[in-house]
Amino acid sequence: MRILVAGGAGFVGSHVAARLLEKGHQLSIIDNLTSGRAANLDALKANHPDAPLDIRIEDVCALAHFDGPLDAVIHLATPASPLDHLRHPLETLDAGATATRRLLDLAVEKGARFLLASTAGVYGDPWQHPQHESYRGHVDAVGPRSVHEEAMRFAEALATAFSRHRGTVVRIARIFNTYGPGMRLDDGRVIPKFIAQALRGKPLTVYGSGLQTRSFCYVNDLVTGLLSLLWSDVEGPINLGAPDEISVLETARLVIRLTGSSSTILHLPPPGDGPDDLCPAIERARVLLGWEPTTPLRRGVAHTVLDYAERLEAGESRDPESDPLPERALGGRATL
Repeated sequence: MRILVAGGAGFVGSHVAARLLEKGHQLSIIDNLTSGRAANLDALKANHPDAPLDIRIEDVCALAHFDGPLDAVIHLATPASPLDHLRHPLETLDAGATATRRLLDLAVEKGARFLLASTAGVYGDPWQHPQHESYRGHVDAVGPRSVHEEAMRFAEALATAFSRHRGTVVRIARIFNTYGPGMRLDDGRVIPKFIAQALRGKPLTVYGSGLQTRSFCYVNDLVTGLLSLLWSDVEGPINLGAPDEISVLETARLVIRLTGSSSTILHLPPPGDGPDDLCPAIERARVLLGWEPTTPLRRGVAHTVLDYAERLEAGESRDPESDPLPERALGGRATL
C-alpha cells in the first residue's frame, strides 16, 4: 500500500515509518522539522536503502497537492513535548487545526483511511482515574498546556465530523506517555529528561513531591497498537498506553540505577498546571484490537539508556537546560 506519514521525522513518526517500510509498504513522509530530527530520516534511508521512500521537508499546513494514490494518511505532525508546546504554541495549534483539516481533505480526495494520533492531553488534569475514553476531561482552555490539549480536542472533533458527514474512515488514538530510542536529548519529557541528566551527572529534577504518577509505554508497543487501530473497524477514540502506574520519583530512582549514575534528585516547586496522575484504561484496546503493551519498563528504559549513551558519545550534546524558556511562556514561573 502507499501510505503518507505526516510528522515522520518525529520520535513516534519515525518508528511508525520504519515499521511500515519493514512490512514492504510504499511510504511518503512530510515533516517541517519543527520538532522532528533530520537524524531520524537519515536512519530510515540508511536502514532501508532500497525501500520506496519519498521524503518532503515542508509544512503540512501549506501542503498544496499530492500526486498519486494513497491508501492511508497518518497524522503525527504535532509537537508532543511540553517544552515544544511552550516554544511553538502557534505551530502546535496549527498542527491540530490547519494540518488536520488539510490531511483530512487529502484523505477524502484519495479515498484513504485517516489515523489521528491524539493525546491523553485531551483529558487535561483528570478527575477520573484511570481515564476511560468516555471521560470528557478537565482542561484549562487558557493554561500553559492548553495549546496542545485544545488543539487535539479540536482535531478529534474535526476528524469525527469528517467521519460522520463525509464518510471518511477515521481512527483516533489517544496516546499516553511514550518513550524509547530516538527521542531528542532535549525532549523534556520525564524519561528522556531523567536519562539525559543522569548520563551527564546532573541532578534529576523532580517537580513537587514526585509522588504524582505516570504510565510509560515503550514505543515499539505503541507502534503495534497504532497500526492495529489503523486497519481495524474500531470507531471512536481509543486509549493506547501502559496501564501500569509508577511515581515520577520512583522513575527517577530507576533511571539512576540503570545508568549507574552518581546523580542526586533535586526537588523543585511544581509548575501548577500539570496533571497529578495519568493512567489509561485500555479495556477497549484489549477487547477490540487484541492489544496491550508487552515491554517491561525496566527493559524499555535500559534500551533507551543505551541509545542515549551512544548518541552522547558520538557527540550529540544538545542540552535543554542550555536553552531556557522565557518566563512569560510559563505564566511567570521559571519551572516547567
